[in-house]
Amino acid sequence: MMKLRKSFKALTLASLLTISCNNFLEVSPQGVISDSALNSPENIDGLVISAYAMLGNDHYSVPNMLWPWGDLRGGDAYKGGDGPADIAIYNAMEIFSTLQPDMSAYAPSVLGDLNNKKWERQYTSISRVNNALRRLQVIDETAYAKKAERIAEMHFLRGHYYFDLKILYNRIPWIDEMATPSDIEKTDNRQFTSQELWTKIVNEFRVAVDGLPANQADVGRPGKFTAKAYLAKALLYQAYEQDESHQVVNIDKVKLQEVVSLVDEVIASGKYSLAGDFAYPFLWEHENGPESVWAIQRSHDDGTTTGNIDYSAMLSNPMSAEFGCCWFHIPSQNLVNAFKTDQSGFPLFGTFNDTDLNLATDYVDPRLDHTVAQPGKPWKYETSIVYTEQEWARQPGIYGPYSSLKENVSPNCTCFERLPPFMASSKNTILIRFADVLLWKAEALIELGQLDEARILINRIRERAKNSTTLLHDANGVALSNYKVGLYDAAGWTLETAREALRWERRLELSMEGVRFFDLVRWGIAEEVVTNYFLKEKSKREYLKDGHFVKGTHEYLPIPQQQINLSNGKYTQNEGYH
Repeated sequence: MMKLRKSFKALTLASLLTISCNNFLEVSPQGVISDSALNSPENIDGLVISAYAMLGNDHYSVPNMLWPWGDLRGGDAYKGGDGPADIAIYNAMEIFSTLQPDMSAYAPSVLGDLNNKKWERQYTSISRVNNALRRLQVIDETAYAKKAERIAEMHFLRGHYYFDLKILYNRIPWIDEMATPSDIEKTDNRQFTSQELWTKIVNEFRVAVDGLPANQADVGRPGKFTAKAYLAKALLYQAYEQDESHQVVNIDKVKLQEVVSLVDEVIASGKYSLAGDFAYPFLWEHENGPESVWAIQRSHDDGTTTGNIDYSAMLSNPMSAEFGCCWFHIPSQNLVNAFKTDQSGFPLFGTFNDTDLNLATDYVDPRLDHTVAQPGKPWKYETSIVYTEQEWARQPGIYGPYSSLKENVSPNCTCFERLPPFMASSKNTILIRFADVLLWKAEALIELGQLDEARILINRIRERAKNSTTLLHDANGVALSNYKVGLYDAAGWTLETAREALRWERRLELSMEGVRFFDLVRWGIAEEVVTNYFLKEKSKREYLKDGHFVKGTHEYLPIPQQQINLSNGKYTQNEGYH
């Protein structure tokens, strides 16, 4: 949600329209407003803010940071908590074999059916956008000077909400502001092909690019170059054309070329750059820095009961006295091992997982210590606070000794907030990072055969990682690990090695940010990677023994059975689910 506190306080309408994360329908209305009265400039502003509100108005049971879907299913993280039965639906997702269209049986509570709740929240968000758009389109611009900009913003938001639906469920119903209740009742989720859905999402960002200004006074509103970045992302996904079994059958070079052009425009704008240290994008004091292309704006002490704090990461806090609950989103041993390097500082592509990390003898990429909390090392660069397995990990016998760092904060941060028994913070949730944007371009260049240009970009990311060791030391100033990062040269830089290096770089750079699984699906290699992950990891983490990925099915979630029922059978279930 945006940092528009004055607007929120001025508009009682926003509170009437915003659905809270623990909302129940059995609440008496505080007032009634006529439909025509909603068409005033002030109330249209409220509807626009209401559409934005769904970004930050999330909850640990249905987070907008996609860690349960992107990290648990991609092998970067274990569920964590007190064991497989603790929010069992997350466990159902990470091992795939128990994933069913109706998953409410795994956690019959407010945490209940994550699958259905996520679907509902995304379409609630889209409904708010559609409501705002309907009214924006009829108001006269002389009465509402920001009409064109706000329309563009709503298309951007709708593109974002649909993008997440697409990568989660694949075949989804498309509902826009022109749809009547009768139209919605007749809509099915097979009206458009997968590629046609991507085109509709891409077009949302095209409208946004055309209508948004280069700069916005309010930091949370997307500008033209934010929209160009998201347009590049959507085109990159669409470029990997897949068959009904989700295998890549063609890579559209025209779309990849547009990805390159769009990223070049984003770079040329001068609005974004890599932060000086890899740590900075994940520290509250550096939020909205040069690397933040678009982020959910969090807040606290803003005049509301709890503030717009980060409920997405609420479960990730460790168990120490400084925190206390709940130790979810735990880095996997496989991920930790992926940060190992050889004596020249290059990834151990084929052998990284043959042995587990030994800090006494192994070289590592510095991004390990920015991403993963490990026994004996400082927590979030606080050398007076040392992470220990005994006090900080909840169930190390099940999930290992680590904790996640990127989304967490220091207990000494002024952004830290206790909501017993939970903890949270007002640190922003970055949805698009400039490093990610650069890697989109590198990926497109590789598939276009422009290998050397891609190598330069990948090295740019690695150079930043190499230099990000200033904060990685103990109380005596001793480095936390043996750091080695090499830069790729042209020798042996083929299509195959470049592709492998790019994919590895994306994992190291973006790990624990909810990205991994969606990359694997886009590349058409999810079954291969996840199967190999289970083969080795289940010998270390016994609870993964039933993990099993079904090719052609588990690339996407099932359509929630509740939604199929509500559609009177018009929605078709995804392949392989019953």
